Parts: sequence; C-alpha cells; structure tokens
Amino acid sequence: MKTLTKLITLIVILGGTLSAQQPTGLEIIEKAYNRPASKTTEANLSMILENSKGVQRVREIKQYTKDFSDVEKKLMIFLKPKDVKNTTFMNWSFDDGSEDQWIYLPALKKIKRISSDSDSDYFMGSDFTYDDLGDRHPSEDTHKIIGEETIDGQACYIVESIPLDDEYMYSKTVTWIIKDKWIGYKKEFYDEDEELLKRLSLVKYETFDDVIVLTEVRMVNQQNGHSTIMRLSDVEINKTIADNMFTERMMKRGMR
Repeated sequence: MKTLTKLITLIVILGGTLSAQQPTGLEIIEKAYNRPASKTTEANLSMILENSKGVQRVREIKQYTKDFSDVEKKLMIFLKPKDVKNTTFMNWSFDDGSEDQWIYLPALKKIKRISSDSDSDYFMGSDFTYDDLGDRHPSEDTHKIIGEETIDGQACYIVESIPLDDEYMYSKTVTWIIKDKWIGYKKEFYDEDEELLKRLSLVKYETFDDVIVLTEVRMVNQQNGHSTIMRLSDVEINKTIADNMFTERMMKRGMR
C-alpha cells in the first residue's frame, strides 16, 4: 500500500510539474511577439504576386526598420517596376499596440495616412492587408492552445486567437509556433463567416548574430488562389540608420 501511495504521489507531483511548465496560449503569443530582434534591419525585398493561373508580377523594394524602444518604424521604398517606382509605405508600431501608417503615391504627389477603416484593404495588389503588415499586439485577442503538431521536424504549439473587437476583419486566426524558436511556422486567417480565407507559411528563416530573421514567407488566398511571396535578401542588421529616414520627407524623396 505504501508503494502504491508513493507511486500515486509521484504521478501527482510529475503531473503538476508538467502542467506548470506548459505555457498558456497568451504566453506563447507573447514569447513570439517579444522574440529578440535587431536594433535596425536593412534589406532588399522581392514581392512576388501570382494569380490562380500562375502568372507572376514582381516588385522590388528597399526596406528599412529601426527600433526606437517605444516604437518600431518601418519604411518600404518601391524600386521596380517603373509604374510603382518610388511609391513608399511607412509603418510605426507602438508598444501599446497602436499603429500609424502612411503611403506615398508619386503620381499624386501626395502622402495618404491609412485610416483604421482601410486596415482590411490589400497592400499594393498583394495578399497582405495593411493590418497584416503591422505587429498585432497580444492584448488585442484572447488566446488558447488547441493542440500540438510536429511539421517538417518542427515541434509546434497550435494557438487559436479570437479578436476582442467584434468588428475586426478576421473572426479568428490559428498559429503554429515553433517551440524552441518562438517563431510562427504557419498561420491561418478566417473570414467573418469563419471560413478559411488565407494561409501564411514560413518558407525560410536565417540567423544573423543570434537574431532570427524570417527571410521568406508565402501568403495564399484559399478562396481565390492568388498568392504573394515576400523574400528578403542582402540582409544587414544593427547598422546605422538615421532617425530621419522614417519621415514624410524621406517618403517623398524615395531612392535617388
């Protein structure tokens, strides 16, 4: 009897330890959100658009990001093709979850601030909305673990996130987070009718000075077959980027 009691006690203790070690859905998303990042990043970005018939359009972009402690700023300057050259997009993501976004269209010679009503608009013909290009704060959703799965040798937590705002464009998202790296391996976006709308997949990541950078991702619209690849190259981190790079003046200036 004493042996049985000890065994039961051991099982209870081990069970309690394992339960304590299991992170919550919120903790997993927070770990991914707060994953170590570089102070600055400069890279070339290829945005490859492909329709359901396999016809591609390629847009070449110069991208700059800088962490200002309480806000991360990003500037994207379109280089090619000619019809979008010097179109620029700027995003400021604040620590409290708020964001400011602007786009400059050379043909109009005008900077337009992206309002919250336009968050669901698609960016430059891609499968990414303006909201997708920002950093959604963990506090904007409720999160729960709905499973675990190993994909291509990567052990992942599966977390379902439901927005607190009933008017948000997605009814929910489901994210596969790699356990030992805290990066998203796959993410599914569901429309207002809770039908699968888009799937974002990680194609490639690279490590620069112990900082993981997602260098290629692919978003596929599951309802119309259109897809977008975002591919980074010539990545440089922690090099000096002037603070005034992230201004309306620089948006209008573009690449000279």
